[in-house]
Amino acid sequence: MPVTLASLVQHSALKLTVRAGEGRLETPVRWAHVSELADPVPYMEGGELLLVTAMTLDAADDEAMRRYVRRLDGAGVVGLGFAVGVNYDDIPEALLRAAGEAGFPLLEVPRRTPFLAISKAVSAAIAADQYRAVTAGFEVQRELTRAALADGPAALLTRLAAHVDGWAALYDASGSVVAAAPEWATRRAARLTGDVSRLSERSAPASAVVGETDDRVELQSLGTGRRVRGVLAVGTGAPLGTAERYAVHSAVALLTLTTERSRSLQAAEQRLGAAVLQLMLAGQPDHARAVAGDLYGTLLDAPFRLLIAERVGEPDPADAPALSALAESVESAAARSGETVLTVPEGDGRLVVLAADGGEVLSGCEAYAERKAEESGVVIGLSGPSGPIAAAGAYKQAEQALSVARRRGRALVEHEELAAGSVLPLLADDAVRAFADGMLRALYEHDATGRGDLVASLRAWLSRHGQWDAAAADLGVHRHTLRYRMRRVEEILGRSLDDPDVRMELWLALKATGDTPSHTEPRTAP
Repeated sequence: MPVTLASLVQHSALKLTVRAGEGRLETPVRWAHVSELADPVPYMEGGELLLVTAMTLDAADDEAMRRYVRRLDGAGVVGLGFAVGVNYDDIPEALLRAAGEAGFPLLEVPRRTPFLAISKAVSAAIAADQYRAVTAGFEVQRELTRAALADGPAALLTRLAAHVDGWAALYDASGSVVAAAPEWATRRAARLTGDVSRLSERSAPASAVVGETDDRVELQSLGTGRRVRGVLAVGTGAPLGTAERYAVHSAVALLTLTTERSRSLQAAEQRLGAAVLQLMLAGQPDHARAVAGDLYGTLLDAPFRLLIAERVGEPDPADAPALSALAESVESAAARSGETVLTVPEGDGRLVVLAADGGEVLSGCEAYAERKAEESGVVIGLSGPSGPIAAAGAYKQAEQALSVARRRGRALVEHEELAAGSVLPLLADDAVRAFADGMLRALYEHDATGRGDLVASLRAWLSRHGQWDAAAADLGVHRHTLRYRMRRVEEILGRSLDDPDVRMELWLALKATGDTPSHTEPRTAP
C-alpha cells in the first residue's frame, strides 16, 4: 500500500499529532519536502507533505494564513507538518483556523522529531511499496511466461485479465479479435476495431488510451519491426499501477513472439532471442532460461561475451546488407563448431550477439572484423567475459567499446583494451581541447606579457601534488615566489586551488593542451 498521512501519523517513532483535516488522512504522500518560503508553490509538483517551522510566515495573521493554505491546497500539497518548539511553542491559532476551515491536513511535529526522520520514513515507505510492486510484477511475468509457453495466447490473456482486474484482448494485424478474456470481453473488444485499425496504421511501437474513466482501455502494438503485426487491448477501471504495468509489458513481449510464429523459423528464433536478452539485461536470468527452454543449451549458464555491431555507413547496394552478412557469418561459425549462439537484430542498424567466451564464434567475429567490417561500414564493440547475472554490465561494456570504435574509426574494440589503457587518449577531442584552451587562456595571456610563468608554475605545482618545496625546486625559484604565483593563478581564474575538482580540471586541461613552453627562471621578479 502507498504511504499516506494516516500511516505517518500511525508511525510510532514520529509521534505526529493531527490538528486539522482529519478527513483527508488517506491521501497518498509522494514525498516530504522542507521549505520556509512564504510561497513554496512554484517549487511543488503535487502530492508533497510540506514541513515548516514558520520562520518566514506571518503565522499570526488570519488572512495571510488563509491565502497560504489555499495556495498549498490548490497546488496539490497533501498536508502541512508544523514543527513546534522551534519558532512557535504551539501551532498559531490563525494557521489552525485556516487549515480547519479548508479541511486541510495539519500535523503537529514535536521538537524531538527531526524533519529528516519524516523524510526518511516517507522515502522508506515509497521504496517498500515500489519493491512490492516490482516483485509482484516479476511473479506475474513468470506466470505469463509459463502460460504462453504451455497453452498459448488465450491462457496468457486469461492470466493477464485476472492480474489487472479487468479484461484483455488480442487483435491480429487486420484489427480482428483473435482472443479475449474473460469471455464476456469479446463483445467489448469488438467495439474497438476502429481504434485498433488506426493504431495499426502507425509505425510500431505504438500505443493509445481510449474509453471512459471507468472503462479505460490501453492499446499496445505488437511486433518487432516497424510494421504492426497485432494489438493487445487491456481494459481496467483505473490507470495501471506499477505491477500491472510490468504485466502488460511482459504480455506485449510474449505475444509479440507468438503472433509472429507464422514467419520463418529463423525470424521466430531471433525474436525469442530478443526476449531472452531483454530478460537477462533486466537482471532476470531465471526468467530468461524459462523463456529460452532448451533452445540455447548451456549458453545462458556458461561464461559468455556480448558483442554489438552497428552499421555506420551504407554498404555497397550490390552486396547483402552488412549486418545480415555478419549474422550469417556468426551462425555459420556456430554450426561448424557445434556452439550455440544468440543473435538479436536491434532496429535496422544494430546486431547483438551473445556467444561463449573463447569459442569459435567470437574468433569468427574477430576475423570478420579484420576482413570485412571496415569495408562494409560495420563497427563492433566486444564486452569482457561475463555471466547471466551480469548481462546488463556486459551490454554496457560492449556499448562503450562500440562508442570508442566508432570515434576512432576502428572495426573492432574490446572493452578490456579500454580498462587496460589510459584516460589521456580520450582527451584528444576538439570539444575537450576547446574547454582546456578556454580555461587556461587567461594564464597564457598573462604569461605572454612577460610578467611571470604562471602556466609552468601551475604545471609543476600540480605535478608535485601541491608540495611547495619540491615544485619550487623543479622551477628553480623560492617557495614564496611559487606561493605568490599560485595566488595570482587563483585571482586570474577566479577559482580556488584548494578545491580538488578545480585541481583535477586544471591538470586535465594542461594535459589536453599538450606541451607548452615552460621556464625554470622567471622573466621578471614577482
